[in-house]
Amino acid sequence: MYARLECAIMGWKESRAILMMAASFPPSDPDQHLVRVLIVDDRPQVLQDLRQLLELTGMIEIAGEARNGAEAIRLAAELAPDAIVMDLEMPGMDGYEATRRIKSQVRTVRVIILSVHADPEEQQRALAAGADAFVTKGASYEVLVNAILEKDGSSSLLNPQRGL
Repeated sequence: MYARLECAIMGWKESRAILMMAASFPPSDPDQHLVRVLIVDDRPQVLQDLRQLLELTGMIEIAGEARNGAEAIRLAAELAPDAIVMDLEMPGMDGYEATRRIKSQVRTVRVIILSVHADPEEQQRALAAGADAFVTKGASYEVLVNAILEKDGSSSLLNPQRGL
């Protein structure tokens, strides 16, 4: 029922399908605090697609976008987001080191790794760096949103082998 994140990340622009996914989330309460998210990925198309998908929930506000680890550290301090969606492979400083540094400075921010890698070693390395959740790019849109919103017990490692 849910489109896969990799479809969006590969430039998928089917607006009807995106709207159907967004409709699966309950309408947001106007008095409810929007979760402010910083998106970190070196590919502009991924940033754009994630922004569009996440904002459609009505529960997430994109606080900013970074294209590398160093920029993510700077923006995390400046913008004070509630959560960060972090890619692992970026030029310069990778997502592991950026996560480690951000979590040492801002312990309350949730870092959700969004990666093409699904192997346990990568997941454990991300958690050791301080990540709060690990979501593969092959996971459903709903899994990423739930990780950001801390739903369905997503405060720990999300296992991509469970069909996420």
